[in-house]
Amino acid sequence: MDIVFIEQLRVDAIIGIHDWERRVRQTLLVDVEMATDAGRAAVSESIDDALDYQQVVQRVTAFIQAGEFQLLETLAHELAAVLQAEFDLPWLKLRVAKPGAVPAAQTVGVVIERGRRQS
Repeated sequence: MDIVFIEQLRVDAIIGIHDWERRVRQTLLVDVEMATDAGRAAVSESIDDALDYQQVVQRVTAFIQAGEFQLLETLAHELAAVLQAEFDLPWLKLRVAKPGAVPAAQTVGVVIERGRRQS
C-alpha cells in the first residue's frame, strides 16, 4: 500500500457550539493520509493514474467551507465518508485540528481512520 498525504491544509470554517462561534469563521488545520496504489502512476507519469491531491484539496476545502458544523467529530466523520466515496479510497486517516480553541493548548482536534489499512 502506498499513501498520498496532505498536511496542515488551512480551511476557514463555521465550527463550534458557542453562539459567537456560529458568527465567525475559524481556521482549521486538516491532515489526511489516503491509501492508494502509486505503481501505475509511477510508470505512466500521468495524473490520470494518480490520486490527484489537488482535487482532494479542492474537495476538502469546498466541503468544509459549505458546512456549518458544531463538532469536529461530525465534520471529520462526514468528510471521511465523502472522500472515501468520491476518491474510491480503501483507507484514510483524517486529522482535523482547531488551533486556539483551548487557550492552554496550541491546538485540539480529532483523528479518525476509516477503512482497512493493508500492507
